[in-house]
Amino acid sequence: MPASIADQRGADHTAILGLGAFRPARVVTNDEVAGPIDSSDEWIKTRSGIDTRRFAGEGESVIEMSIAAGRQALESSGIAPDQIGCVIVATSTYTMLTPACAPQVATGLGMKETPGFDLSAGCAGFCHGLSVGSDMVRAGTASHVLVIGVEKLTDAVNPEDRTTAFLFGDGAGAVVVGPSEVNGIGPTAWGSDGEQWEAIRQTKSFADYFLELKEQGPDVVRPWLRMEGTMVFRWAAHSLEKVCREALDRAGVATDDLDVLIPHQANGRITEVMARVLKLPDTCTVANDIEEMGNTSAASVPLAMEAMLRKGQAKPGDTALLIAFGAGLSYASQVVILPGVPV
Repeated sequence: MPASIADQRGADHTAILGLGAFRPARVVTNDEVAGPIDSSDEWIKTRSGIDTRRFAGEGESVIEMSIAAGRQALESSGIAPDQIGCVIVATSTYTMLTPACAPQVATGLGMKETPGFDLSAGCAGFCHGLSVGSDMVRAGTASHVLVIGVEKLTDAVNPEDRTTAFLFGDGAGAVVVGPSEVNGIGPTAWGSDGEQWEAIRQTKSFADYFLELKEQGPDVVRPWLRMEGTMVFRWAAHSLEKVCREALDRAGVATDDLDVLIPHQANGRITEVMARVLKLPDTCTVANDIEEMGNTSAASVPLAMEAMLRKGQAKPGDTALLIAFGAGLSYASQVVILPGVPV
């Protein structure tokens, strides 16, 4: 007869208890990135909605940005480092395949023996991490989880690539997920479409790159991030409404109940289409952090959330719909209550 294995249960409800952000010091204008791609400030604004972006400098690595955002999230939540049961870092631009950066982030935040792992889901990584962290708290695997979205896309983007050079920036956002008296994180609607994998991809594997280096010498072009903008736009315009409505239905929340829409800051035009097809009420505010930060991939949703709260465009306790999509193609969406007040 097999042994009887004990069960465990966690919290009935979860919520975002604290929020943190790190924005690199260097502000980069459209004029600065326009030259190498033979473009202009007007062209970039028209096609993306971006005015500026941030580029990480010395002392602003993926790990250091994660620690800074994580520390702020802990402080705002009132949760001590030793109360965190897991650290999840969503990123596609940490350049070490092993070890993962999350254990180093945990140590940098003063945690000891705290489990940590990296999560790769492209621009949808933060929303994936939020779902996993919430489920861990509900299952009793961890009492609190620190979820970080961070990217240093300046390491991955060719500054001479007209399709990507103007879009991307660097930064980190973090939240503390923990138990709550009422539910503050709704069920996640998520999925992927592997048939669309070429839409956002690395131009070649590093294995192929190293082989080319051996055979052809140092003039071989290194792998870069590549995006088929038209393919991504068409997919987003066709598919994202269904994902958003599924997240709303699973949460039992009507569109008219939304105070805030916080989409992945991919492109201003995609955000406009999404807001229009969802028929949001006039009282619903839509995040537009892309204007100042560009596309920060897995960091964009928490950064946009922080910006809205800081600027007074949203307030603690508001009901928000998060939606993110990116390489994979992967996507995830959930309804949340914005942090800052007891929920």
